[in-house]
Amino acid sequence: MCIGGLSALGLGLPQLLAAQAAQASGERGGSFGRAKRVILFWLNGGPPQHETWDPKPEAPAEIRGEFGAIASKTPGMMVGELMPRTAQLTDRLAVLRAVVSNDNSHSSSGYQMLTGVPHVPLSRENATAKPPNLAPSLGAVVRNLRPDRGGLPSAITLPRHIANVGEIVWPGQDAGVLGRKYDPWLLTCGPSSPDFQVPGLTLPQDVPSQRFSDRQSLLRQLDGVARNLERAAKVRQFGQHAEQALDLLVGNRARKAFALDEEPDTVRDRYGRSKFGQSILLARRLIEADVSLVQVNWQRIEGKENNGGWDTHKKHCECLKDFLMPMMDQTYSALLEDLEQRGLLDETLVAWVGEFGHTPKINARAGRDHWGRCFSVALAGGGIQGGVVYGQSDRHAAYPMAGQVAPRDIAATIFHCLGHHADTRVLDQTGRPLPISHGRVIDAIV
Repeated sequence: MCIGGLSALGLGLPQLLAAQAAQASGERGGSFGRAKRVILFWLNGGPPQHETWDPKPEAPAEIRGEFGAIASKTPGMMVGELMPRTAQLTDRLAVLRAVVSNDNSHSSSGYQMLTGVPHVPLSRENATAKPPNLAPSLGAVVRNLRPDRGGLPSAITLPRHIANVGEIVWPGQDAGVLGRKYDPWLLTCGPSSPDFQVPGLTLPQDVPSQRFSDRQSLLRQLDGVARNLERAAKVRQFGQHAEQALDLLVGNRARKAFALDEEPDTVRDRYGRSKFGQSILLARRLIEADVSLVQVNWQRIEGKENNGGWDTHKKHCECLKDFLMPMMDQTYSALLEDLEQRGLLDETLVAWVGEFGHTPKINARAGRDHWGRCFSVALAGGGIQGGVVYGQSDRHAAYPMAGQVAPRDIAATIFHCLGHHADTRVLDQTGRPLPISHGRVIDAIV
C-alpha cells in the first residue's frame, strides 16, 4: 500500500496531524485497541507447518509428506490440502511463516509461547514453574490490566491445563511473579458431555438455598476475622477462589454463559461435538459475557495414536488425515465464521498457535519430531490485516529466510490490538515494575 497525494485523498493539515499523532502513539492504522477480547486457539503438541500454513509441494517426499497444497482465498497463498474450510477464510487472517523460539522441548518452548519470555535454559523438557521461569502468562497479564466483570474473571483457561505425560504441568500458565490472584481461572470441564455443567455452578443436592445462604454468611464472618490476621498466600488464594465460586453460583449472567444447551444443534454440530470443538464454542459464549481472554487447550484423545495430540512422533500423516486436521479445520473455520456472522470478528483477536512446529524430515516411524527453529502462527480478527503472509521459510520450511519473529513479538502484537503498549508496566509482588512485553509489534500484519 502506497501513501501519496494527500490533498487528492481529501486529507488536510488537521487530518494529517491527527494521523501523525496516531502513528506516534503506536495506533497503527487504527489497529491499536481494536480487539476487545482474545481467543487463544491452542494446539497442544505443536501443529506442523508443512501440512498447514507453509506447505512445500516442490520438496522431496520425505520433506513435503503425503499431502499436497491447495489455493486459498488469498491470491498466491497456498495452504495444506487438509484444511479446505480454512482455505476459504484466509482473507480474514494473517499468517506468520517464520516464527522462531529456538526451543525444541514442549514445556520450555510452550512457556515462551505462553509468556513471550524465553525459558532459562532453552530446550528443557518437563520444566515446571520455578525461578527464574516465573513470567506471567498472557492471560495473567490481561487479568492484571483488566478488572473481572459480571461474576467472571477477565481471563479463563479451559477445558484443562497443559501437562506432559505424568501430569507434569508446564510453566507459563499462571500469573508467576504477579501473584496468584491474577492467575487465569482454570476450568476443568467437559463441554461435549450431554449433561455438561461447570463444576460449582449448581448447589449440591444436600445444600438447600437457605443452607447456602447460611454458609455464605458464615464465610463472610470468617473473612472478617481473617482480615485481622496475617494471611498466608494460600489463604488469600482460597478467599479469592471462594469469592469467584459464590459469584458464579448467584450470578445469572455468568451461569448463562455456560448454558451450551441454548445453542442450536446446527451451531453445535458446526463446531464439532468433540471436547475441543465444544470448548471453542464455550469460549465464544464467554467472550460474549465480557471475558477478555479465553485460552482453549487441545486435549488428549483416548485410544488415538500419540495420545490424540499434535505431538506426532509416529504415524504423522495418518493421524493428521484421520482426525487431527479434520477436527481443527472444522472448529477453527466454524469459530471465524460464527464470530463474523455475529459481528464480533472485527473486535475479537483469534490466535492459532502451538508451542512449536515439526521437523522438516519425516522420521523412521513415519512421524515428525519437535522443531522450534521455524514454524507458523495465524492471527485473525481484532486489528489484524486479513489476506497477509509475513515471513518466509527456506525450501524445506526448516529455517527463516525473511520476516523472522519471536514469541515476544506475537505477545506485543496481541497486547497492541488489545490497546496496551508493549512498554506498559505491571507490578510484581515486590512492587517492581515490569513491562508486559519485550517484543515489537509486527507492523506488517496490523
